Amino acid sequence: MIVADSLAIAGLSHGFFTREGGHSHGIFSSLNCGMGSGDDRDTVRRNRAIVATELKVAEPQLLTAYQIHSPDAVAVAEAWDADNRPRADAMVTRRPGLALGVLTADCGPILFADGRAGVIGAAHAGWKGALTGVTGRTLDLMEEQGAKRGDIVAVIGPTISQAAYEVGPEFPDRFIEADPANARYFRPSQRSGHFMFDLPGYLEDRLRREGAGHVVNLAVCTFGDESRFFSYRRTTHRNEKDYGRQISAIALTRD
Repeated sequence: MIVADSLAIAGLSHGFFTREGGHSHGIFSSLNCGMGSGDDRDTVRRNRAIVATELKVAEPQLLTAYQIHSPDAVAVAEAWDADNRPRADAMVTRRPGLALGVLTADCGPILFADGRAGVIGAAHAGWKGALTGVTGRTLDLMEEQGAKRGDIVAVIGPTISQAAYEVGPEFPDRFIEADPANARYFRPSQRSGHFMFDLPGYLEDRLRREGAGHVVNLAVCTFGDESRFFSYRRTTHRNEKDYGRQISAIALTRD
């Protein structure tokens, strides 16, 4: 797993996990943590148990939502059954012993913490969630749980980079209509009428504008490193039937 120095906070554990070190095989090899994938469910649970152990929580306390590419965030007070996950793309808690995880395969995983207040969060930010405000909603909800916006650390984990993220002719209009300054996140592609989109750069700047106290972009590309990361875009280029999901997660470990 990848750890961020800025999240090395007493009473907190975290990790941006890669695809390495698990039990899955084939296209899901090896640390696939996606319950929604076509992988064997028991094998995915074994993989998630590896992650939970690293985070110092029990496997049932490693929580992931039913992600829907939305701005929706939920406050978490207790664990839920994997078959009854809330439909949301961000979670926030102040309860020790719960790990909040997001599943990605090119979208942006963001881990949040206010170590002083003892409030953490995790967000899944694809382009839809990013544009519609999942980051700001996570910060708002953390404040509702007692965090101070200026004390919140937000770290953007492994995400598809601009060099690998080609979009079609109409795509930039969504962002430019929201704010003409968003044009800076697009550069022309080698293919006529297409563009390369800087999702992690957009997330980084948006988090700063929204008032997060300290923002870090790990600048690690999921598409370009097949040995370490699953990638939805790589899968579609190859016409493969499915793909694994890596997990990024954070937990409060103190009482």
